[in-house]
Amino acid sequence: MCNLELINRKIQKLPEPFQKEVLDFIEFLATKTLRQNTRKKDLEWYNLSLNTAMRNLDDDEFPTYNETDFREKWN
Repeated sequence: MCNLELINRKIQKLPEPFQKEVLDFIEFLATKTLRQNTRKKDLEWYNLSLNTAMRNLDDDEFPTYNETDFREKWN
């Protein structure tokens, strides 16, 4: 017997108010699953964007600055 059949049989034996609670819990789990999947997709996009933005930066030459470069010059 699969889980769905077993769950259905047990729910049918419950009084109506408890069946409503089971339905509420199922809706909660569905929302939780959707939220987790959305977070996972957002994280995947974030990582992709970050990796794309950082691509080839190791090859770039960056100027080196010292303290005098940061001093404001007044004419």
